[in-house]
Amino acid sequence: MKTSIATVSISGNFTEKLEAIAAAGFDGIEIFEQDFIAHDGDPREVGDLIRAMGLEITLFQPFRDFEGLPDPLRAKAFDRVERKFDLMQELGADLVLICSSCHPQALGGIDKAAADFNELGHRAAKRGLRVGYEALAWGRHVNDHRDAWEIVRRADHDNIGLILDSFHTLARGIDPETIRRIPGDKIFFVQLADAPAIEMDLLYWSRHFRNMPGEGDLDVTAFMRAVVATGYAGPVSLEIFNDQFRGGRPSEIAKDGYRALAALMDDVRRVEPAPQQNLVPMPPRARVAGVAFLEFASKGAEADALEALLGTLGFRHAADHIGKRLSLWVQNDIRIVINRETEGYASSAYTTHGTLICDIGIAVDNAAATVARAERLGARPFDQPVGAHQLDIPAIRGQSGSVLHFIDDASGLSDVWDIEFTPVQTPAAGVGLTRIDHIAQTTTYDEMLSWSLFYTTLFQMTKSPMVDVIDPDGLVRSQALSTPDGTLRVTLNGAETHRTMAGHFLADSFHASVQHVALATDDIFATADALDGTGFATLPISGNYYADLAARFDLAPDVIDRLSARNILYDEDANGAFYQLYSRPFAGGMFFEIVQREAGYAGYGGPNAPFRIAAQKRLMRHKGMPRA
Repeated sequence: MKTSIATVSISGNFTEKLEAIAAAGFDGIEIFEQDFIAHDGDPREVGDLIRAMGLEITLFQPFRDFEGLPDPLRAKAFDRVERKFDLMQELGADLVLICSSCHPQALGGIDKAAADFNELGHRAAKRGLRVGYEALAWGRHVNDHRDAWEIVRRADHDNIGLILDSFHTLARGIDPETIRRIPGDKIFFVQLADAPAIEMDLLYWSRHFRNMPGEGDLDVTAFMRAVVATGYAGPVSLEIFNDQFRGGRPSEIAKDGYRALAALMDDVRRVEPAPQQNLVPMPPRARVAGVAFLEFASKGAEADALEALLGTLGFRHAADHIGKRLSLWVQNDIRIVINRETEGYASSAYTTHGTLICDIGIAVDNAAATVARAERLGARPFDQPVGAHQLDIPAIRGQSGSVLHFIDDASGLSDVWDIEFTPVQTPAAGVGLTRIDHIAQTTTYDEMLSWSLFYTTLFQMTKSPMVDVIDPDGLVRSQALSTPDGTLRVTLNGAETHRTMAGHFLADSFHASVQHVALATDDIFATADALDGTGFATLPISGNYYADLAARFDLAPDVIDRLSARNILYDEDANGAFYQLYSRPFAGGMFFEIVQREAGYAGYGGPNAPFRIAAQKRLMRHKGMPRA
């Protein structure tokens, strides 16, 4: 399978686009005509430049308003095509996309359009070129790939074929299974795009909200399965129109595109085997068993304060590393490492960001296979020197340069705590915290789709719909990702202004990743009682919240009183209840959350976020956080 992407999908000037596309690993590009016209190189120079970067020109596009025109417009259309044929030959491109006409004077009729394409096929053949016809979802007379195929079929010329675009099919609700009836050799090109489910004008939706496969709500996998079933063996390309991407970094957008294509085709391969695609298998998405550890980078008084906070949360200083300044803090299935090293990755991370979670350990079914899949999807591997009696644990770079280590049982990596750490005899502690419920990562809004794609293509995780979190000083977008059994939950919080708490943390920490960690308990009231004796300081919640709680939910007065006395927040849905208790902010805006889930509650207490944020800001503004 050859991978391709339209230049319109990437921000930057023409040369920057090409460099990003080549670096991401694509085989070819679709030249979007406007990008070429804006460039100052002549066609032969452009073609040579593309090939020098190891790319091929898979398509030249678009040519608009060709078929079904009355004379003299018809003659003019053929003249325009001939000029584009001249350009294509200089570029070294052999396939042009003609999209269904939107011209106000275009005439309907499949036979008339077919006759136009038959004549065009003869002209293209003389030059060794091919023509692909695509049905625009908003085409004047042709807006369905089935009609476009009938025109191509009746045109009956070897140099005329069909171009399929997932957006144009799926946005109109056309069953992609109908593609299976089309001969694969008559499909000349396939373009892919996803999009969020939004009710709006098709043209506007297409031009502003397309995104990478897997980032939206369209069933691009079903579309591509149908294409593969036809025997199609040509390029698979991305054509993305997205306002957010137009302002992003070309290299990152291109990497996301390649990741999306590789993951999609791997998914298709597993359910719709097709030897003609010549796909190299990659390991499957990793099954996650849980969060193995969290590692903080910290030093001096900040590290002392963090250890003290962990102590008030009931964590026990259980062990120290045999060769590094690492201390291990444990409570039931939760492991937290504090790294005070003065050299290496963690030290550099602390210098850049201050105290932060620099490393997340994830327990998976196969650590080596997880890294192999990650690298095939474009992730950067991570390694640093390993000392004597230390395990070489597979790892990749994560969000904001952080690290993800992968631990499994089969290869003995889960024995790292016995091999690399020496026990410390400290009194048993514990306040009933059992495991890590979820990790909340803060990012810029522009990067949310990228990290959502990262998680859902690497792990067996699904995403929930994006929601708005109201901060007193702005809006934060949030999206939750979870494994089917909840062993790994991640919330991505996109900040658009530094005035929000999430944005302030992002700016103050120079884009550290994890802002807070939620720790699970089976009995939050018992945990709160136990915390009373440890010196733990809870986040004070306004009494107005509890008065409103009594009005919103059918809770007994004594339950409301117990919640209020312990500063516990409450939410419920049709499946169960959810309780939340927060630490006060530390280290520039990080915090811990303690949660209890009842029954089938799968959310994260979103309705409580505005009140939690307001409470945190009341404390933090005394320390210099900007006011509205």
